[in-house]
Amino acid sequence: MVRHITVAVAMIPMLAGCGSPQDANQPAASASAIASAAPVNYGNATPAKTKPFKATPVASFDTPWALAFLPDRRMLVTEKPGRLWLVTATGQKQQVSGVPTVHFEGQGGLLFVAVSPTYAQNAQVYLTYSEPGEGGDGLALARATLDTSGAQPALKDLQVVWRQLPRGKGGQFGGYIAFSPDGRYLFLTSGERQRFTPAQDPDQALGKILRLTLDGKPAPGNPGAGKTGSTTVGIIDPPENTGAAAKAPVRKATMPAPNLTPAETWSTGHRNPYGLAFDAEGRLWETEMGPQGGDELNLIEPGRNYGWPLVSYGKNYDDTPIASHSRDPRFQQPALYWNPIIAPAGLAFYYGSMFPQWRGSAFVGGLASTALIRIAFDGTTPREAERWDMGARIRAVMAGPDGALWLLEDGSDGRLLRLTADRAG
Repeated sequence: MVRHITVAVAMIPMLAGCGSPQDANQPAASASAIASAAPVNYGNATPAKTKPFKATPVASFDTPWALAFLPDRRMLVTEKPGRLWLVTATGQKQQVSGVPTVHFEGQGGLLFVAVSPTYAQNAQVYLTYSEPGEGGDGLALARATLDTSGAQPALKDLQVVWRQLPRGKGGQFGGYIAFSPDGRYLFLTSGERQRFTPAQDPDQALGKILRLTLDGKPAPGNPGAGKTGSTTVGIIDPPENTGAAAKAPVRKATMPAPNLTPAETWSTGHRNPYGLAFDAEGRLWETEMGPQGGDELNLIEPGRNYGWPLVSYGKNYDDTPIASHSRDPRFQQPALYWNPIIAPAGLAFYYGSMFPQWRGSAFVGGLASTALIRIAFDGTTPREAERWDMGARIRAVMAGPDGALWLLEDGSDGRLLRLTADRAG
């Protein structure tokens, strides 16, 4: 799917959809259902004194962002500056050629990597990254064939199957991928690029979770299936806070028809979604970075509006307030939240045999909290069960096919760690 836009500078009012908490394509959430599930704040949880695992360094990377396991148990690891590595379980590394050009700056760069559900048939993998272009950059989703037959592994026949347009300024790209349990659909998180209001604009794929076919088209059965949006949208640069966003100068941009955003959207009102995973019951969960406070774990349901930037359990970075979730029943409450923040990055459910006591738990990496966090569940009610200080910013967490937990540290010398059971602990 290729989209192009033209942009003209103008002072126009924010699109009506930007300020609407519930657009016509979304069923209204039940106020009683939301109010009855008031979330618990785990922001002040303290790390456990001992760790029931051994952390073994396997390899090091320059600003790693994500990892994915191939069927033969080798891994693909992305580095934000634009490199992709094929890595063995013992730490041997080969750089993969054919990676697309990325805009590496701030929160942008080469982001997520995921192995297609059809990999056994076609060796396809997916990448997300900040793609440079006219007007700035935007999140891109690409698919390619991984060729490991030669001396150097390579991505071949790379195709961008989805683009976030219009391009512009701002970080918070999102870019996490999860495949539906039946392997037929791809869920993609798209951050609001630090612009606030587009998260409530049904015509822009910012602050949304999208549900796509494996070739990047709107998936059938989406809440807005068959609908198209306006081809004229408003772009703003990242403003100071939520109040300034509502009054920010808007540039008018024209997108090619049809604008498929309404048909692609699964849920709306997200800030910076940095974790996405299905549990064994087929429920979709998301971790989301709040502003100053208010990091969230969300149970994602189709057509729901999760409220950003109109409500939050945090406040703006300049201490100006944001209305609380608890005061507005129109929006879906988080399942739990963290204030102070943990800065969640990565989300993985565990069903392995190495840690049988943790089966059914989810694990979340913490950047600001330098922590690994275990989430236990009673049905759809989660709780933070354990937290361990890892001594470094944790960028990614995955459950490996060997039963171990695998972590990536953030930073210019971020390590790949394998967590195994400490039988003596």
